[in-house]
Amino acid sequence: MPLNTRAPHTTSKAGAATDGVLPAEEDERPAPEAEPAAPDAPAERTTEPEPAAPDAPADRTTEPDAADAPTAADAPTAEDEAVGTDAAENRAGIADGPRLRFRWRTWRADHPLAARVLGITVTVLAGVLVVVSLVMPNRPASFRPAMFTRIPVEALIGGVVLTALPRRPRLVVAWVGGVALGVQTMLNLLDAGFYQYLGRDFNAVLDWPLLSDAYSYLQDTLGGAGALGVLCAAVAIVLAVLAVSALSVVRLGNVMARHRTTTTRTVLVLSMVWMTCTVLGLQFGGVPLAAERTVTMLKVRSDLIRQTLRDERDFAKTARVDAFGATPGSQLVPDLRGKDMIFTFIESYGRSAIEDPIMAPGVDKTLDTSTQALAKAGFHAKSGWLTSATYGGSSWLGHSTFLSGLWIDNQNRYRTVTTSDHLSLTKAFQKTGAWDTVGIMPGVQKGWPEQKFYGLDKVYNAFEMGYEGPKFSWSTMPDQYALEAFQRLEHGKKRDKPLMSEIILTSSHTPWAPIPKMVGWDQLGNGSIFDAIQKAGNKPDYTYTSDTHSREEYGKSVQYSVTALTQFLERYGNDDTVLVFLGDHQANAHVSGDHASHDVPCAIVAKDPKVLDKIASWGWTDGLRPAHNAPVWKMSSFRDRFLTAYGSTPHPSGD
Repeated sequence: MPLNTRAPHTTSKAGAATDGVLPAEEDERPAPEAEPAAPDAPAERTTEPEPAAPDAPADRTTEPDAADAPTAADAPTAEDEAVGTDAAENRAGIADGPRLRFRWRTWRADHPLAARVLGITVTVLAGVLVVVSLVMPNRPASFRPAMFTRIPVEALIGGVVLTALPRRPRLVVAWVGGVALGVQTMLNLLDAGFYQYLGRDFNAVLDWPLLSDAYSYLQDTLGGAGALGVLCAAVAIVLAVLAVSALSVVRLGNVMARHRTTTTRTVLVLSMVWMTCTVLGLQFGGVPLAAERTVTMLKVRSDLIRQTLRDERDFAKTARVDAFGATPGSQLVPDLRGKDMIFTFIESYGRSAIEDPIMAPGVDKTLDTSTQALAKAGFHAKSGWLTSATYGGSSWLGHSTFLSGLWIDNQNRYRTVTTSDHLSLTKAFQKTGAWDTVGIMPGVQKGWPEQKFYGLDKVYNAFEMGYEGPKFSWSTMPDQYALEAFQRLEHGKKRDKPLMSEIILTSSHTPWAPIPKMVGWDQLGNGSIFDAIQKAGNKPDYTYTSDTHSREEYGKSVQYSVTALTQFLERYGNDDTVLVFLGDHQANAHVSGDHASHDVPCAIVAKDPKVLDKIASWGWTDGLRPAHNAPVWKMSSFRDRFLTAYGSTPHPSGD
C-alpha cells in the first residue's frame, strides 16, 4: 500500500493548498513563505508515491512504527481547517496521537465532503449549545421556544475576547469559561427542580445537605438499586454537561481565531442588532430579543450569597429575643391546665387539598363527615389558615416555624433556632412542670438532637413502636398504626400528670403510592395486616408519570390521614382532650400547581367549650374545614397568639 494516501493537491484562487478539500472558510492568516530547499534536498513529493524500499513495511496506514517521531506529515493541512481542528493542538496529546491523527487525516482525505459536513455540524451544535446555555431560564414554566430565540450579550463579549487572544491564553479562557458555563447550566436546572418541588430557587450556600436527603428519599421509594442508578445517572449528566460545555467553547474559540476577520464582522453586526433590540424594546412571543441572562443570574446568585451570610448573623440576634422567653412556668398556659394536649402535623396537608377541583371533592367530604362524627362524640372545632415557611418539602422548617414563633425558611435558621434556648410551644408545656411530654415520630430513623429544643421527655422513632408491617413508600408505617401505638405506649396509660404530645403523621408524604387503608382498630396488631394492602396498592411510579394521578392519590392520602386522626379522637378522646392539627406545607407543584399559595389549614378541636371560647376573637370557621375567606396568618405568629389566648404572661428575654 502506498505511504501517501492523501488526495491530489489543488490550488485555490488565493494559491493555498487544499489537499483535495475546500476549507469551510478561507484562512484569514497569511501563508508563510516556503524556505528554499537545500541543494541536496530531495525533490518535493508529488501526488504519486514513490515505491517502497524492499524491506520497508508493506502498510504504514494501519501500523506505523510507534518509535517514529512526528514528521512534516503531521503539519496542519486544509483538512484540519475543514473540520475546525487546530493543527498545533493535533500534534500535542497522548502517545498514540500521531497514529490516530494519521488515520483521521486519511479518512478525511478519502471522504472530503463527509469531513466538511461533520466539521460544520459539530461547530453549529457547539454554537447552539452555548447559546441555549446562556439564555436558559431557571423556572419550569419559562421553558418555551421564545426564551431560546434571544441574542445573549455574553456570547458577543466572549466572541470578542476569544478572537483577540493568542492561542495559549485563548485555550485557558475557553476551558475556564466553558466549565463556568456548565456550572451555570447545572445551577439553572437545580433552580428549576427546587422551584417545582420546594417553590424556591436553589441556595448554593445552604441547600447542599438536601441532596443527601433526596438520595435517602429515593432509597425509600425506589429501593437501593434504583436510588444508586439515579445517582449514577445524575453524576454522569453533571460531568457530561461540564465536559460538553467546555469542549464547545474551546471549539468555537478555535474556529473564530482562524477566521478573525469574518468573526469580527459578525460580532459587530450582531452587537448592533442587540443594541437596537435593547433600545427599541423589541420582543418575540412576549420575550425581549436582547438578553443578558447569565450576567443577571450571576448578580442574583452573588446577591443571594451575601444575603444568606448576612441573614445568618441577623437571625441569630432575632432568635435571642423572645416575648415569652423569661416567663416563669407558672405563668405559661394556665387556662389549659389539666388538659391532654395533642399537637399533630399532617404531612403535605395544604390549602390545595381543600380547594383544588380534582382533590377538593373527596377531601372536603371527609372533613365535613369527620366534623359531624366528632360533634356526635361531643367534640367541636374551629379552623383557619396559616402561611407556611416552606413549600413542597422540608417539613421540619414548617414544624419549627409553627412551634418557635420564628420564620424558619432555610436550613441555617433551623440549625440556629433548634440549638438555642428559644422557647418552643411544646417546650412551654414542659417548662410548667405540669405536663409529661412525648413525641411520636414515625419519620425519624436516626438520632434526633432537636428533642431538647422541642421539650420532649420521650421520643418514639420509627423503630420503637413495634411495627412489623411493610413500608408505604417513604412512610415507615400507616398513620392509623402510629396513632394506635401512641395510645398503647403513652396516651392510654394512667399517669399523675396530663400529657402533652407532638405527633407527625406521614402517610400523606410524596409519592402518595401505595396508600394504606383503614382497618379495624382492634385488628392492627403488629401491623402485618397491612401486607396485603401494600402489595395491592399502586407503585410509586404511578404518580410519577401523571400530574392527574399525583393529585388524585394525594387527595386520597389526605383523606386517609384525616380519617385516622379524627377516628382516633372519637375512640380515645375524653373531656380533657384538646387536639391542634395542621399541615406542615403545601404539596409540590405537580399537585398544588405552579402558582399555589403556601397556606395550610389549621384546626383546634376540644370537648370543653371554654377551650374554643378563648379563641372566639380569632374569627376562625366552625368545623374542620376553614372557609375560603377565613383569616390567614403567618405560621410564625401562631405560638404567641396561642400562648396569649390561654393566659400566658409575656416576659421578654434577650432584649
